[in-house]
Amino acid sequence: MAQSKLKKFQKTVLDFYKKSGRHHLPWRRTTTPYRILVSEVMLQQTQVDRVIPYYKKFLKKFPNAQALADAPLGEVLRAWSGLGYNRRAKMLHNAAKEITIYDNFPRDYKTLVSLPGVGEYTAKAVRVFAYNEPEVLVETNVRTVFIHHFFPRTKRKISDEALVRYIVQTLDTKNPRAWYAALMDYGTYLKQTHGNVSQKSKSYVKQKPLKGSNREIRGALLKALTKKPQARATLSKLPFEKEKIKTQLAALEKEKIIKKVKSVYALP
Repeated sequence: MAQSKLKKFQKTVLDFYKKSGRHHLPWRRTTTPYRILVSEVMLQQTQVDRVIPYYKKFLKKFPNAQALADAPLGEVLRAWSGLGYNRRAKMLHNAAKEITIYDNFPRDYKTLVSLPGVGEYTAKAVRVFAYNEPEVLVETNVRTVFIHHFFPRTKRKISDEALVRYIVQTLDTKNPRAWYAALMDYGTYLKQTHGNVSQKSKSYVKQKPLKGSNREIRGALLKALTKKPQARATLSKLPFEKEKIKTQLAALEKEKIIKKVKSVYALP
């Protein structure tokens, strides 16, 4: 890539961020790794505006990894209720238990990626946003930016490997934290103004509708159980097929997200 084109691209992204970046986001105002981890897990497949109130409420209740690790899973699920993808709450709870084993919050990639529910992207995101380490991050908004600028007329699907070449060349190794925040905000803007070009990515997966899905049923069951333990007969009155309710109750029990005592289901 020509140096002039590289600098022009970087200037475009940073100028947008300086003028219109989402500097108000609460996880942008901290470098505490635990808080960054909570934000990254919550932001998986969930819109930013929806996450903000849950993030604030969750951290007020569980201000650090020790507080989260010490809490019963049921209490964690109650704080998470309504955010969706409740398995994330259980994995974050398990991760907190492992984190407390260490003298300090893990910093190296190998340890971070070994934590329950922490995949490659999340481990690298913690290193970038908590420790300002220059990792290569690839997520939907980053894809949008690089496809828009470097593959504008391409008809074929773009691989992440093709994008990484440009991500590496443009990476601000001195301040990757601010650079990736700028990329993500600029990517959000591009989606709003130019459409979701990340659909050109080979990694793009269209989210399935919530209505009638197992995810909707699981969410409804857990929401009901955050209020009080209930028998399956009562839960079967929810507006879903009884057989699907039965299946999801069994799955939640197997995953140890709920427990069953005789015929009554409850949070752990």
